[in-house]
Amino acid sequence: MIVPPPARNFYPMKTPRLFFAFAVATLVALTGCNRGEPSRTGASGPANAPTVALVVKTLNNPFFIEMQKGAQEAAQKAGVSLIVQAADREVDVERQMQIIENLIERKVGALCITPSGSREIVPVIVKANKAGIPVLIVDTRADEKALAAAGGKTATFIGSDNYDGGKLAGAFIAQKLGGRGHVAVLEGIPGHETGDSRLRGFREAIAQAPGLKIVASQPANWERDQGFNVFQNILQAHPEVNALFACNDLMALGATEAIAAAGKSGRIVVVGFDAQPEAREAIKKGTMAATVAQFAGRMGAIAVENAAKLLRGETIEAFTPVPIELVK
Repeated sequence: MIVPPPARNFYPMKTPRLFFAFAVATLVALTGCNRGEPSRTGASGPANAPTVALVVKTLNNPFFIEMQKGAQEAAQKAGVSLIVQAADREVDVERQMQIIENLIERKVGALCITPSGSREIVPVIVKANKAGIPVLIVDTRADEKALAAAGGKTATFIGSDNYDGGKLAGAFIAQKLGGRGHVAVLEGIPGHETGDSRLRGFREAIAQAPGLKIVASQPANWERDQGFNVFQNILQAHPEVNALFACNDLMALGATEAIAAAGKSGRIVVVGFDAQPEAREAIKKGTMAATVAQFAGRMGAIAVENAAKLLRGETIEAFTPVPIELVK
């Protein structure tokens, strides 16, 4: 907002400093109003339509942007109003909880959530239950034991089998290396269901090839910059590494930059997860070997379709699987 200057005849020439101070204070106040706001898109859809909120981990990741697009297309077809919100960073669990609490206060019709924290999400699910707002979990499961202990419930889970995706990645690396080699892993956020499941599947597949050894496995918190920094350190400590599994494509892409900086492009097999457009391009160029696709847009669409069914009083399945495939 730009504040127009007042007419000159209302202020004597002796008060320019007073007016300047007022203008600066106004600008600071307006700027401060936006501080800490989540990344968001406004509600879209027919007037007076029921409202569905999609809360993703971040909108700085192409995976969740694709999920948002799928949700928006489904909302238009279903005749519901859609709100999409997220924290700036995927690791900001507390901010995601605040966003969800605000949406509960707004009395949205249904909540579709990709939890940044599988256990941390439980208290706000319980709050939504008490408010009579159905909760649909997408992509990352809520912690079932913690949810049961708190007396909470969700309407459905929509997502891929991350464990199977990890096994696909591990089997591919084992085949690519001929069953022998030194492997590194870039983990997501420790303790989060999505990354933990991918790791379990990957490690099980690698264990089937006794000649493969995981020499380093470190968190890079789903972020590209951390993928670069962490893998650069791994390469320095373990120059013998000849394969990498990154639990998402952003970390994998960061790692390819570290590989290039070390002059090893094309000499290390890099496998990511999510099949983002840039990862697919990296596979074409040869800087990545493969990635696991899990169709985020379809997840977003199914979530909104199911939310609309609940708002119409219809029943939905407790689990809707979304397929995965290896892209190479």
